[in-house]
Amino acid sequence: MTRLITAALLGALSLTACAQAPQAPADGKPAAAKPAAASAAAAASGSADDRARAAIAKLNPRAKVEYVGAAPLPGFREVIAGGQLLYVSDDGRYLMQGAVLDLDRQEDLMQNSVALASYRSKLIATIPKSERIVFAPPDAKYTVTVFTDIECGYCRKLHGEIGELNRQGIAVEYLAFPRMGLGSQDHKDMISVWCSPDRKRALTDAKAGKPVASRDCKNPVTMEFDVGQRIGVSGTPAIYSAEGVQLGGYLPPAALRAKLDELAAKKATPAADGAAP
Repeated sequence: MTRLITAALLGALSLTACAQAPQAPADGKPAAAKPAAASAAAAASGSADDRARAAIAKLNPRAKVEYVGAAPLPGFREVIAGGQLLYVSDDGRYLMQGAVLDLDRQEDLMQNSVALASYRSKLIATIPKSERIVFAPPDAKYTVTVFTDIECGYCRKLHGEIGELNRQGIAVEYLAFPRMGLGSQDHKDMISVWCSPDRKRALTDAKAGKPVASRDCKNPVTMEFDVGQRIGVSGTPAIYSAEGVQLGGYLPPAALRAKLDELAAKKATPAADGAAP
């Protein structure tokens, strides 16, 4: 059951991202499991949405359901829980996560979920532009949000190519995601970066392995980390388009530009059916 919960609500880590360390609850105490029997009984006579919520509670009582709506797959509800997208059958018996292919349209329904992208973009938009560390060309064609860590090798590799990313017309807006967790040295060093009078230089130096001068101030690091967790970031770097589509972990500049061009081409065509939260 533990493995099932982990697979269903945390998902698989990308091979092009540095894994996040296991996180304890914010108060340091294990969360108390809520009784699932009462909610399951209530859902039995309720709506398909109620049954979907009860199914998630049965699987993991601590999982927070952010959204439930109609799935493009007949007979299923689309559920966002723990930042992950799941399909739950209308009777609450079956759960799916991963690739769901529409052979007629030749697309992965889960990968192209309008609801999940909308959920992510709305949460990311709550972070003020002034709290991001931005590397942008004069006339950017695209802007991506990148949850980053100063110690992760793939984050360092991506930042080492920031010049080429800008030449490709891509603006990069960094958000802090100390993958070793709140209270770690990683977390403290990222606070020092965000408190630096020259954040861009401090981030570049830190990613180059230079010592981080200790600083403290009112900072957004914990807030950005929380947003990352809520949208399902499980490793760094985690790259998102302006529309909230996850583009990958590390990607070479040309490959990232190609993905963004592909996404823009799809956006220019009539929108596919889908509900947003």
